[in-house]
Amino acid sequence: MKNIAVLTSGGDSPGMNAAIRAVVRTSIYNGLKVYGIKRGFNGLIHGDVMEMDLSSVGDIIHRGGTILRTARCEEFQTEEGLQKAINIIDVFNFDGIVVIGGDGTFKGARELCKKGITCAAVPGTIDNDLPYTDYTIGFDTAVNTVLDAINKIRDTTTSHERISIIEVMGRNSGDIALYAGLAGGAESIIVPEMYYSSDDVCKRLLQGKNRGKLHNIILVAEGAGKATELAEEIHNKINMEVRVTILGYLQRGGNPTAFDRILASRLGSKAVEVLMNGESGKAIGIRDNKIIIEPIDKALEMKKNFNVDMYELAKILSI
Repeated sequence: MKNIAVLTSGGDSPGMNAAIRAVVRTSIYNGLKVYGIKRGFNGLIHGDVMEMDLSSVGDIIHRGGTILRTARCEEFQTEEGLQKAINIIDVFNFDGIVVIGGDGTFKGARELCKKGITCAAVPGTIDNDLPYTDYTIGFDTAVNTVLDAINKIRDTTTSHERISIIEVMGRNSGDIALYAGLAGGAESIIVPEMYYSSDDVCKRLLQGKNRGKLHNIILVAEGAGKATELAEEIHNKINMEVRVTILGYLQRGGNPTAFDRILASRLGSKAVEVLMNGESGKAIGIRDNKIIIEPIDKALEMKKNFNVDMYELAKILSI
């Protein structure tokens, strides 16, 4: 193992830069050359590659986004595109590649492994939707971003005695809504993993109003439905004033939390160790605060278990 490359792909997440930094500095510490591939698999196909040194990753551990940039690449999903990527790997003589991203990125790494390319995958996505690991890089920061929004929205919601619905990201995973909702004291948390009834939501709102509650915060994960449609339903059923805030890409930005910086540093460094040990097709993660290594195939096939106990606790504490 002499030459290692690193790329970030798919949606960006806070902490990706910390992971890149860990990959680069661990590689150099062990006497390896390390290269950055810009714009993910798209950059790999087009040879958008630069050699990196210690200075390349100076002063980035605290920065959101990714200095390597990121992009989605449909061409890479074709046999022709995959072959172009392999040609570039051969040209630069990469002995191993660290990929940082979500499930789509992991699937791309799996395809490279099938072609004999040595890869290790690091989970970087705010959605926290990779089941093999307790946490993904960027999730904690996204939760804290949502929590900050809840605190600010509650101020104006209380002043106007309104209902506020906040729509958060997460695709088919309700973890951002669940964690931020519990921490922020949301009255209702609506996630794709759990059935909900708008009648139940309305009932809880009326119960709160009848005991003098001045504000109501409802969190909706984007995969569970549209916040605007729920707002209209509530208004039509109980004639209460509702305002909707869709946080969108705000959740992907910002300086990573200490948790995400530490997690990214641990996972990025371990990915290099895995490659140096001659292992390929491995996903690096964390479980019970211990670094784990799983086959990428297994990581992608596992089913995520939603934390029902935490969901029920949030319901109990929001009465």
